[in-house]
Amino acid sequence: ITADIDGVTVSNLTRNETGCLHDYQLSPGDMQKLQRADILVINGAGMEAFMDKIIEQYPHIPVVEASKGLDLIVHEEHTNPHLWVSLDGAKKEVDNIVQQLATLDPEHSDAYARNGQAYIEKISQLQSEMHQAIDPAPHRHIATFHEAFAYFASEFDLQVAAVVEREPGSEPSARELVDIINEIKNKKVAAVFTEPQYPTAVAETIAHESGAAVYALDPAVSGPEDKDAYLRIMRQNLEVLREALYR
Repeated sequence: ITADIDGVTVSNLTRNETGCLHDYQLSPGDMQKLQRADILVINGAGMEAFMDKIIEQYPHIPVVEASKGLDLIVHEEHTNPHLWVSLDGAKKEVDNIVQQLATLDPEHSDAYARNGQAYIEKISQLQSEMHQAIDPAPHRHIATFHEAFAYFASEFDLQVAAVVEREPGSEPSARELVDIINEIKNKKVAAVFTEPQYPTAVAETIAHESGAAVYALDPAVSGPEDKDAYLRIMRQNLEVLREALYR
Protein backbone atom coordinates (compact mmCIF):
# COMPACT_ATOMS: atom_id res chain seq x y z
CA ILE A 1 0.00 0.00 0.00
CA THR A 2 2.86 2.39 0.75
CA ALA A 3 5.26 1.17 -1.95
CA ASP A 4 7.35 3.86 -3.69
CA ILE A 5 5.63 6.76 -1.92
CA ASP A 6 8.16 9.47 -1.07
CA GLY A 7 8.45 10.17 2.63
CA VAL A 8 6.43 7.13 3.71
CA THR A 9 8.18 4.15 5.30
CA VAL A 10 6.82 1.12 7.12
CA SER A 11 8.47 -0.36 10.21
CA ASN A 12 7.25 -3.62 11.76
CA LEU A 13 6.67 -3.03 15.46
CA THR A 14 6.97 -6.69 16.47
CA ARG A 15 9.55 -9.27 15.48
CA ASN A 16 8.93 -11.22 12.28
CA GLU A 17 9.02 -14.61 13.99
CA THR A 18 6.28 -13.67 16.47
CA GLY A 19 3.15 -15.82 16.32
CA CYS A 20 -0.27 -14.49 17.31
CA LEU A 21 0.07 -11.26 19.24
CA HIS A 22 -2.46 -11.88 22.02
CA ASP A 23 0.19 -12.07 24.75
CA TYR A 24 3.01 -10.10 23.14
CA GLN A 25 5.16 -7.88 25.34
CA LEU A 26 6.64 -4.75 23.79
CA SER A 27 10.42 -4.48 24.03
CA PRO A 28 12.35 -1.22 24.60
CA GLY A 29 13.17 -1.27 20.89
CA ASP A 30 9.48 -1.54 20.05
CA MET A 31 8.76 1.48 22.23
CA GLN A 32 11.44 3.50 20.45
CA LYS A 33 9.85 2.68 17.09
CA LEU A 34 6.46 3.72 18.43
CA GLN A 35 7.78 7.02 19.70
CA ARG A 36 9.02 7.87 16.19
CA ALA A 37 5.79 6.81 14.45
CA ASP A 38 3.37 9.20 12.77
CA ILE A 39 0.67 6.53 12.28
CA LEU A 40 0.14 3.14 13.94
CA VAL A 41 -1.51 0.39 11.87
CA ILE A 42 -3.02 -2.53 13.76
CA ASN A 43 -5.27 -5.43 12.85
CA GLY A 44 -7.68 -4.71 15.70
CA ALA A 45 -10.59 -6.95 16.75
CA GLY A 46 -8.70 -7.79 19.94
CA MET A 47 -5.57 -9.13 18.25
CA GLU A 48 -3.27 -6.55 19.86
CA ALA A 49 -4.88 -6.38 23.29
CA PHE A 50 -1.45 -5.64 24.74
CA MET A 51 -1.52 -2.29 22.91
CA ASP A 52 -4.57 -0.85 24.70
CA LYS A 53 -2.62 0.78 27.52
CA ILE A 54 0.22 1.77 25.21
CA ILE A 55 -2.14 3.57 22.83
CA GLU A 56 -3.52 5.52 25.80
CA GLN A 57 0.02 6.71 26.53
CA TYR A 58 0.45 8.01 22.96
CA PRO A 59 -2.87 9.70 22.17
CA HIS A 60 -1.18 11.88 19.53
CA ILE A 61 -0.47 8.86 17.27
CA PRO A 62 -3.49 8.14 15.06
CA VAL A 63 -4.40 4.47 14.82
CA VAL A 64 -5.44 2.72 11.59
CA GLU A 65 -7.49 -0.38 12.43
CA ALA A 66 -7.58 -2.85 9.54
CA SER A 67 -10.64 -4.74 10.80
CA LYS A 68 -12.67 -1.65 11.70
CA GLY A 69 -16.35 -2.00 10.79
CA LEU A 70 -15.97 -5.45 9.24
CA ASP A 71 -18.12 -8.49 10.03
CA LEU A 72 -16.32 -10.66 12.58
CA ILE A 73 -16.74 -14.22 13.82
CA VAL A 74 -17.40 -14.61 17.54
CA HIS A 75 -16.40 -17.78 19.43
CA GLU A 76 -17.90 -18.14 22.89
CA GLU A 77 -18.13 -14.35 23.34
CA HIS A 78 -14.56 -13.84 22.04
CA THR A 79 -14.08 -12.06 18.73
CA ASN A 80 -11.88 -13.89 16.23
CA PRO A 81 -9.39 -11.34 14.83
CA HIS A 82 -7.80 -13.52 12.09
CA LEU A 83 -9.73 -11.91 9.26
CA TRP A 84 -6.74 -11.62 6.89
CA VAL A 85 -6.31 -15.42 6.70
CA SER A 86 -9.33 -15.38 4.41
CA LEU A 87 -8.53 -13.96 0.97
CA ASP A 88 -11.78 -12.03 1.03
CA GLY A 89 -10.95 -10.71 4.50
CA ALA A 90 -7.47 -9.69 3.38
CA LYS A 91 -8.92 -7.63 0.54
CA LYS A 92 -11.35 -5.92 2.90
CA GLU A 93 -8.55 -5.10 5.32
CA VAL A 94 -6.39 -3.68 2.52
CA ASP A 95 -9.26 -1.44 1.43
CA ASN A 96 -9.85 -0.40 5.05
CA ILE A 97 -6.19 0.54 5.51
CA VAL A 98 -6.16 2.49 2.25
CA GLN A 99 -9.21 4.54 3.20
CA GLN A 100 -7.96 5.35 6.68
CA LEU A 101 -4.45 6.26 5.49
CA ALA A 102 -5.94 8.51 2.83
CA THR A 103 -7.91 10.35 5.50
CA LEU A 104 -4.88 10.79 7.76
CA ASP A 105 -2.44 11.59 4.94
CA PRO A 106 -4.51 13.15 2.10
CA GLU A 107 -1.35 14.29 0.30
CA HIS A 108 -0.68 10.68 -0.68
CA SER A 109 -4.29 9.48 -0.97
CA ASP A 110 -4.10 8.80 -4.72
CA ALA A 111 -0.93 6.75 -4.31
CA TYR A 112 -2.43 4.71 -1.47
CA ALA A 113 -5.52 4.03 -3.57
CA ARG A 114 -3.48 3.05 -6.63
CA ASN A 115 -1.22 0.70 -4.69
CA GLY A 116 -4.10 -0.77 -2.73
CA GLN A 117 -6.09 -1.55 -5.86
CA ALA A 118 -3.09 -3.21 -7.50
CA TYR A 119 -2.58 -5.37 -4.41
CA ILE A 120 -6.27 -6.30 -4.19
CA GLU A 121 -6.12 -7.42 -7.82
CA LYS A 122 -3.20 -9.73 -7.00
CA ILE A 123 -5.10 -11.19 -4.06
CA SER A 124 -8.20 -11.65 -6.25
CA GLN A 125 -6.21 -13.57 -8.83
CA LEU A 126 -4.87 -15.94 -6.18
CA GLN A 127 -8.33 -16.17 -4.62
CA SER A 128 -9.76 -17.36 -7.93
CA GLU A 129 -7.05 -20.01 -8.26
CA MET A 130 -7.73 -21.22 -4.73
CA HIS A 131 -11.46 -21.55 -5.30
CA GLN A 132 -10.87 -23.51 -8.50
CA ALA A 133 -8.63 -25.93 -6.60
CA ILE A 134 -10.47 -26.19 -3.28
CA ASP A 135 -14.17 -25.93 -4.16
CA PRO A 136 -14.34 -29.40 -5.84
CA ALA A 137 -12.23 -31.13 -3.13
CA PRO A 138 -13.90 -34.30 -1.83
CA HIS A 139 -12.79 -33.82 1.78
CA ARG A 140 -14.42 -30.84 3.54
CA HIS A 141 -13.77 -31.57 7.23
CA ILE A 142 -10.49 -30.39 8.73
CA ALA A 143 -8.88 -30.00 12.16
CA THR A 144 -6.81 -26.91 12.89
CA PHE A 145 -4.19 -26.01 15.48
CA HIS A 146 -6.16 -23.04 16.77
CA GLU A 147 -8.89 -20.75 15.50
CA ALA A 148 -6.81 -18.80 12.99
CA PHE A 149 -8.49 -20.44 9.98
CA ALA A 150 -12.13 -19.80 10.85
CA TYR A 151 -12.55 -17.10 8.17
CA PHE A 152 -10.64 -19.13 5.60
CA ALA A 153 -12.81 -22.18 6.28
CA SER A 154 -15.95 -20.08 5.98
CA GLU A 155 -14.89 -18.61 2.65
CA PHE A 156 -14.01 -21.99 1.13
CA ASP A 157 -16.86 -23.95 2.72
CA LEU A 158 -14.58 -26.15 4.82
CA GLN A 159 -15.90 -27.54 8.09
CA VAL A 160 -13.60 -27.19 11.12
CA ALA A 161 -14.42 -30.41 12.96
CA ALA A 162 -11.93 -29.87 15.77
CA VAL A 163 -9.52 -27.27 17.15
CA VAL A 164 -6.41 -28.60 18.90
CA GLU A 165 -5.73 -25.53 21.06
CA ARG A 166 -8.31 -22.76 21.45
CA GLU A 167 -5.43 -20.46 22.39
CA PRO A 168 -1.78 -21.16 21.50
CA GLY A 169 -0.02 -22.67 24.52
CA SER A 170 -3.20 -24.01 26.13
CA GLU A 171 -2.83 -27.73 25.45
CA PRO A 172 -6.02 -29.82 25.63
CA SER A 173 -6.67 -31.89 28.73
CA ALA A 174 -6.70 -35.69 28.53
CA ARG A 175 -10.50 -35.64 28.28
CA GLU A 176 -10.44 -32.95 25.59
CA LEU A 177 -7.80 -34.91 23.70
CA VAL A 178 -10.03 -37.98 23.61
CA ASP A 179 -12.99 -35.87 22.45
CA ILE A 180 -10.92 -34.31 19.65
CA ILE A 181 -9.67 -37.71 18.46
CA ASN A 182 -13.21 -39.13 18.48
CA GLU A 183 -14.57 -36.12 16.60
CA ILE A 184 -11.88 -36.49 13.94
CA LYS A 185 -12.68 -40.20 13.57
CA ASN A 186 -16.45 -39.67 13.47
CA LYS A 187 -16.29 -36.95 10.83
CA LYS A 188 -13.58 -38.73 8.84
CA VAL A 189 -11.27 -35.74 8.99
CA ALA A 190 -8.52 -36.19 6.42
CA ALA A 191 -6.00 -33.74 7.80
CA VAL A 192 -4.86 -32.10 11.03
CA PHE A 193 -3.25 -28.76 10.23
CA THR A 194 -0.43 -27.39 12.37
CA GLU A 195 1.08 -23.91 12.15
CA PRO A 196 4.81 -23.29 11.59
CA GLN A 197 4.92 -20.76 14.44
CA TYR A 198 4.09 -23.38 17.09
CA PRO A 199 5.13 -26.88 18.30
CA THR A 200 3.46 -29.82 16.57
CA ALA A 201 3.68 -32.59 19.21
CA VAL A 202 0.02 -32.51 20.31
CA ALA A 203 -1.29 -32.39 16.74
CA GLU A 204 0.95 -35.28 15.76
CA THR A 205 -0.37 -37.33 18.69
CA ILE A 206 -3.94 -36.59 17.65
CA ALA A 207 -3.20 -37.49 14.04
CA HIS A 208 -1.50 -40.74 15.05
CA GLU A 209 -4.43 -41.82 17.25
CA SER A 210 -7.11 -40.79 14.76
CA GLY A 211 -5.51 -41.93 11.52
CA ALA A 212 -5.49 -38.43 10.00
CA ALA A 213 -2.46 -36.97 8.26
CA VAL A 214 -0.54 -33.92 9.53
CA TYR A 215 0.06 -30.90 7.31
CA ALA A 216 1.24 -27.36 8.04
CA LEU A 217 -0.84 -24.32 7.12
CA ASP A 218 0.62 -20.87 7.66
CA PRO A 219 -1.79 -18.15 8.91
CA ALA A 220 0.66 -15.48 7.75
CA VAL A 221 1.09 -13.93 11.17
CA SER A 222 4.85 -13.82 10.62
CA GLY A 223 7.29 -13.98 7.73
CA PRO A 224 9.74 -11.96 5.68
CA GLU A 225 9.25 -8.22 5.23
CA ASP A 226 8.60 -7.98 1.53
CA LYS A 227 5.60 -6.93 -0.52
CA ASP A 228 4.66 -10.39 -1.79
CA ALA A 229 5.20 -12.40 1.40
CA TYR A 230 1.47 -12.84 2.10
CA LEU A 231 0.80 -13.97 -1.47
CA ARG A 232 3.64 -16.50 -1.36
CA ILE A 233 2.51 -17.88 1.99
CA MET A 234 -1.06 -18.29 0.81
CA ARG A 235 0.07 -19.89 -2.44
CA GLN A 236 2.08 -22.40 -0.41
CA ASN A 237 -1.05 -23.05 1.65
CA LEU A 238 -2.87 -23.75 -1.61
CA GLU A 239 -0.35 -26.43 -2.54
CA VAL A 240 -0.71 -28.02 0.90
CA LEU A 241 -4.51 -28.01 0.60
CA ARG A 242 -4.37 -29.54 -2.87
CA GLU A 243 -2.63 -32.53 -1.35
CA ALA A 244 -4.51 -32.72 1.96
CA LEU A 245 -8.08 -32.35 0.65
CA TYR A 246 -7.67 -34.79 -2.22
CA ARG A 247 -6.06 -37.65 -0.26
